[in-house]
Amino acid sequence: MRARSNLEPGDVFYFFEEICSIPHGSGNTDGISSYLACFARQRDLEHYQDGIGNVVIIKDATPGYENHEPVMLQGHMDMVAVKKPDCPIDMAKEGLKLFVEGDWLMADGTSLGGDDGIAVAYGLALLDSNKYKHPRIELVITVDEEVGMDGARALDVTPLKAKRLINLDSEEEGIFLSGCAGGARVNLNLAHETQKRKGILCEVSIAGLKGGHSGEEIKKERGNAICLLGRTLYKLSERLDICIKALEGGVADNAIPSQAKAYILITGYENGDNRYKIMQGEFSEQGCVALLRHTCEKLGREFRSELSDKDADVKLEVVSAKLSEDMVIEEQNSKKVICLLNSIPHGVQAMSSVMEGLVETSLNPGLLSTSNGQISIGISVRSSVESSKKALIGKLKSMAYLAGAQIEVTGDYPGWTYKKESPLRDKMVEIYEEMYHEKPVIKAIHAGVECGLLAHKIPELDCVSIGPDMRNIHTADEGLCISSTERVWHYLLSLLEAL
Repeated sequence: MRARSNLEPGDVFYFFEEICSIPHGSGNTDGISSYLACFARQRDLEHYQDGIGNVVIIKDATPGYENHEPVMLQGHMDMVAVKKPDCPIDMAKEGLKLFVEGDWLMADGTSLGGDDGIAVAYGLALLDSNKYKHPRIELVITVDEEVGMDGARALDVTPLKAKRLINLDSEEEGIFLSGCAGGARVNLNLAHETQKRKGILCEVSIAGLKGGHSGEEIKKERGNAICLLGRTLYKLSERLDICIKALEGGVADNAIPSQAKAYILITGYENGDNRYKIMQGEFSEQGCVALLRHTCEKLGREFRSELSDKDADVKLEVVSAKLSEDMVIEEQNSKKVICLLNSIPHGVQAMSSVMEGLVETSLNPGLLSTSNGQISIGISVRSSVESSKKALIGKLKSMAYLAGAQIEVTGDYPGWTYKKESPLRDKMVEIYEEMYHEKPVIKAIHAGVECGLLAHKIPELDCVSIGPDMRNIHTADEGLCISSTERVWHYLLSLLEAL
């Protein structure tokens, strides 16, 4: 792990490599949480570790800074643990294998966890040394940010005195985040009995879409595979009697789904003025499959035409079709599922009137699954306006009621409202301009940052989020820019001294 000990700043990369040696994917943070608590005990620092693993470490101000207002530094300890199909590393038990490629630090075959391991490394490097000047530092490291901000939601802020927060969970140097959307996860569940039916069992697939983050990339209006699948099934149901066997799609509700599949049983079809029922033996398998393929080919052309500048590689395919007898959801209830799937909106619902080019409200159906006759749809709802978020959730509740579905709202977190007046931001801009002779970009994002939850807990909390350059986060090609990490470190030190 010390093969990269020559990287600068050495103390930051030392602790980053320490972190990378400990498995810390979301939901698997006991080891890293214990490491952080041990770090604090060994240095006799005031610290708190709660029941779910959040860690707060406090270091007193350096001499001469005792009367200065304290500063909170904050990030999260969990990472999105993904790997390439051929990677042998067990990320639940093994550390990462790091390597340097030019100006980038990466992990061999896996995600790197720069989001947000670099925040932890910055914080530990600062607290480990007595050579830096700073006011009282309150380092807050939360668990499970990547799966719903559960740590920040549960955090006890009683030990914290700071009214100034520097969040270290951004991925673009020179960008000062000053606002973000709130959000919630909405789960729709339709439970239906299954029955054995005879028909033509088909697999229909949507693939080839780019996908992407449902916050930052939602405004690119890329195709949503789950919604396209709903549209496909609805179109097919106009001339085919469909029973659903299984539906699946997406990897997370906060990721735009790039693929989705439907396993359906066709029990009847329309041919001209005649309608045939397969159960009665009055059908032509060849004619039924030809109708299925023809409809999908036509829809595929429509999708490619509609998404030509956004997702030109979209594919709609009939993967297989064969005569079979299977347990399926009967036709009327299958129709309800199809209508619901076809009705759920997706994408941008409103743009901000406060900041040009910023998405205000959106939603993303990102997960589709089947289990024991129950169809589940996971949806990420986001808005920088709380009332708009609630109104959109209300629409989904209405749709669920009409379809006979159960609805569950989880992970509701408040937005971080952009403030025109921010003394912390003003000082950060001043120091940045002194160091780099250019202005940073002030920006709000249509994604979740823990600042919203913390500001909700601590009235008058003044927040800004910064970080070094990263690329391809949450993928096995993730990289952390080495030179940017060093620049942001020196900027952070200068800022703390100025504060």
